Amino acid sequence: MAVATALAVMISVFIAPWRVTAGLLVGGLLALFSHSWLKNSAAAAIQLSTAGGHPQLRLAQFVLRYFVMAAVIFALYTLDLVSLPAVLAGMSTFVVAMFVEAAREFYFAIIEREEN
Repeated sequence: MAVATALAVMISVFIAPWRVTAGLLVGGLLALFSHSWLKNSAAAAIQLSTAGGHPQLRLAQFVLRYFVMAAVIFALYTLDLVSLPAVLAGMSTFVVAMFVEAAREFYFAIIEREEN
């Protein structure tokens, strides 16, 4: 996701208005933030559920992530600092990362299959 965000921002610096570039950067950073927060929340929730604890706090953090992201996007869009479609495109860098990972796994599956 970081590479896809960096690549999108570097390209948009030369061909897009600054609000689009800022939106791609903000969207990419929010995607990375969301992924990190989700990974930590999910790991903690799984650990809590196996220990027999109450996961209500972790569930609240899971939902809070969306409110934090929405507040950041709303504030930046209201201040006219970012383009909303560019923020959404930046947040979609996880899709690019998934396709790259799938292609990498497919490549290694083919290579491993040929060696056997």
